[in-house]
Amino acid sequence: MKKKTVKLSVLALVALMTGVISCSKKNNPTPAPNASVSVTDSIQVPFSSTGPYTLYSFKDSSVVPNSDSASLKWDFGIRFVNIIVNSHASGPGNAAVITQPGVYETFTAAPETGYAYDTTATKTAIDAGYTTGWYNYDPNDPTHTFHPKAGQFFVFKTADGHYVKMEILSVSYLPFSGPVPVTLIYKFRYTYQADGSRNF
Repeated sequence: MKKKTVKLSVLALVALMTGVISCSKKNNPTPAPNASVSVTDSIQVPFSSTGPYTLYSFKDSSVVPNSDSASLKWDFGIRFVNIIVNSHASGPGNAAVITQPGVYETFTAAPETGYAYDTTATKTAIDAGYTTGWYNYDPNDPTHTFHPKAGQFFVFKTADGHYVKMEILSVSYLPFSGPVPVTLIYKFRYTYQADGSRNF
């Protein structure tokens, strides 16, 4: 009789522990992996304020042909110092952007509101003015160099509704022998949130 009582007590203890472990797992689910993707890339852009924009896709980390300019395949485009987004006057998408002051590394969530669109061909979401724009430029500098302003970056809603934070790291030139460069090299980094959330 004593053996039977001991066995029943052990079984009850095992059942209790199994229940506790099971509840613990249920109350503390494994967090879903962050679906964000971080990329550092560079693209070459003609040193020209006329002509087509160089179009880029955050999702594919690639330059998009201008033959696809009327599609959702691209998110932003660059021509000299001008940056457009795939929306309204510039394209068929719903891309929008905020020029965000702050520290890129510690910025962890895209805002819900406050985004700007390319409302007309001359009123674009990202300011490219000499004194008010996203860069610093000295027109008297014979090297024609310009630099992204420190302490700011961009937060995008992409053409297909995802969120991205992007920082232009530098703008440089391919070697040139004439009076002005022919090609600009934009180097930038970004974090793309593939799951559609606003968290980076």
